[in-house]
Parts: sequence; structure tokens; C-alpha cells
Amino acid sequence: MTPVAAQRRVLGVLTATQVLGAGGVAAGVAVSALAGAALSGSAAVGGMAATASTIGSALLAVPAASLAQRRGRRPALVLGYGTGVLGSVLAVLALVLGSWPLLLGALVLFGGGAMAGLAARYAATDLALPARRARALSVVVWASTAGVLVGPNLAGPAGQVAGELGLPAAAGAYLVAALVFLAAALCAGLGLRPDPLVLARSFAPAGVSCPAHGGAPVVPPGAWSAWRHLRGQAGLALAGIVLCHAAMVGLMAMTPVHLDHGGHSLAVVGVVISLHAAAMYVASPVFGWLADRHGRVPVLGLGAALVVAAAGIAGTAAGQDAPQLALALTVLGFGWSAGVVAGSALLTESVPAAERPAVQGLSDLLMNAGGACGGVLAGVLVTAGSYAALGLVVGFAALPLLVVCALTALRPA
Repeated sequence: MTPVAAQRRVLGVLTATQVLGAGGVAAGVAVSALAGAALSGSAAVGGMAATASTIGSALLAVPAASLAQRRGRRPALVLGYGTGVLGSVLAVLALVLGSWPLLLGALVLFGGGAMAGLAARYAATDLALPARRARALSVVVWASTAGVLVGPNLAGPAGQVAGELGLPAAAGAYLVAALVFLAAALCAGLGLRPDPLVLARSFAPAGVSCPAHGGAPVVPPGAWSAWRHLRGQAGLALAGIVLCHAAMVGLMAMTPVHLDHGGHSLAVVGVVISLHAAAMYVASPVFGWLADRHGRVPVLGLGAALVVAAAGIAGTAAGQDAPQLALALTVLGFGWSAGVVAGSALLTESVPAAERPAVQGLSDLLMNAGGACGGVLAGVLVTAGSYAALGLVVGFAALPLLVVCALTALRPA
């Protein structure tokens, strides 16, 4: 199979797994906070349940990257989705037993599905030509759109089916997640043949360069050696990914609270969050095309500018002003998309070929850790200050990234 034909096959398989995996993640996340609070009688435990899968995704990122380093993308993705299946089944068991500690542990494993979804975007770049890397990556990000929009809407019907089976209603969402994670694991395991990373490395035997890997011989190193490469443009890319993700999580997490304080119904909150989720994924091919055509750093700077704009729009909106908050979160979603697509492409091509899986796994670890910290800090800021204070902090936090990207883009080659 030629590299071009293999890349078409890889993108098709990854698109299918991404739709399935994103739907499973969204279905589970939709009920996690409510399930945790219901089992424990504590809103704090509900908050822990909402972030447990993010923690799991972060913890699993480096082991999965190490596996990809040694054996290729296919086993790493199967590991992620398989762990998500196990977590989903244990979450159902936790609900049946009424054990919130077991639920929290299950949701950490459930995070394997989200980890696999993040890792899939990098798998799309292994066989891509340098001039099309961002577009290949963005196609996989875009494929999440359907799953993210459909997944939460499956929780209700699945809950009714679970009730008819004598199970708690929330168990239905986790049963759906288990099924789609299993389908995604099978799709990756059977469809990613040849494995894109293994095939790319086969083009660089015994010191022969691989065009898709920037001409570097491939000798897999230890995973933690990736730290030494996080400088220069790789460091800028990582900073952009982490900052855009942390800003997105912080503002997205607290906007429903702000709307609730403004007297809006859950239906209004749902519309605002749906617009935000759609913006995160639906425009990613546009940002991928821009990054390939005009450069990674300018589009990363555009992502930072959109985050600053979103923070300003959100921070000046009253809780009663749902249209302005919807606009803010839509712009925020576009900023996240531009930052993650351009940052991921820049990170991939800024490190040696042999180090890429390790650096990519480390970036997902730090991305998820940044998101968790962003959510916690946003809660503290809103509790101790106000939603407007959160907007101010997010805007000022993104400004240095915007300035650095602008100076880097304007620097003579």
C-alpha cells in the first residue's frame, strides 16, 4: 500500500473512531456530576466526578505514548478505548452498588476514551506530508462534532432503557459509552492496518530519512526524555495548547453557573453549551487549512486573540444576557480550535521524529492537567470574586501568548 493510500485509509478509520469515542465521552460526562452528587449527597463529590475523567485522561497519556513509541498507534488507541470500556462497566456497577468511591475510580478509567480521542489527532499526522499535517489533524478534530452533539442527547433515552432493565437511570449513559468505546476499539484495532506510525518508520530504516517525519532517522527513546525538547517553537506550541485548553475549561465550566444566577433555565444553558461545543470542532478544518497555508504560529496567535476576545465578551456580560454569553462561548470554541490545531501541528514538526510520540503524550498530559487546574481556579475566582474577574484573568493570561506569536510571526526568516 502506498503512503498516500495508507493515509486516506488512516484518516477514514480515525474519523470513525473519533465519532464513536467523542459520543461515548459526551454521554458519560453529561451524567457524571449528577451521578456523583446523587450517590454521595454532596455537591463536592459531584464536582470531583465531573473532573475524574479529565484526571484519568492525563494519567493515561504518557503510558499510551510509551506504548505508541514501542509498538505503534494502533495498540495505544485500543488501550485507551479498552480502558474506557472498563471504566464504563465499573461506573454501572458503582451505581448499582451505590458506591461513590467506586464511581470516582471508574471515571478515572473512563478517561481512557478521552485520552484516545486526543491521541488520534496525532496519529493523523504520521503519514501526512508536511504541507498537509495541520489539515490531516484538523479532520480528526472535526470528526468529534457529531459525537459531542449527539452523545449528551443519548443519556435520556438510555436512562429510560436502563430503568426498564432495573438499573439506575444514569447507568444508561455509561452502557452507551461502553458500547461505543468497544466499537471504537474494534475499529482502531482492525482498521489501522498498516499502523501509520509503524509504516512511517518503515520508510526510515538504518539511517534512511523518512519524508513524513522531516527526514530524521527513527530510534525510539524513553518517554520522559521528551521534556528536553520542550523549548523554542515546541515550547511555544505546548504553551499555546495548554493555555487555550485551560481558558476554555475555566470559562465553559463557570458560564452555566453565571447563567443560572441570571435566572435562565437548563434549556438556555444547554443551547449556550451546545453552541460552544459545536464551535470547538466544526471549524477545525478551516484552521487546519489556514495553518498549512499561512503558518502554524500565526494561527496559534489567532487562537490566543480569539480567547482574549471571548474573555472580554464574557466578562462584560450580565448573567441575564444569554445572547452575549452565547457569543462569548462560541468565540471561545473557535479560539480553542485554532490553538489546539495549530499548536499540535507546530509541536509535531518542532521535535525529532523519534521523540514525537513521547512529546505528544506529554503534551496531552499537560493539556489535561491545565484543563483541570483551569476549572478549579475558575471556581475559586468566581466564588471569591465574580464571573467578570474570571473573564479579566483569562484575558490577561492569554495576552502574552498573543504577543509572543505576533513577534515570532513578524520576525524575519
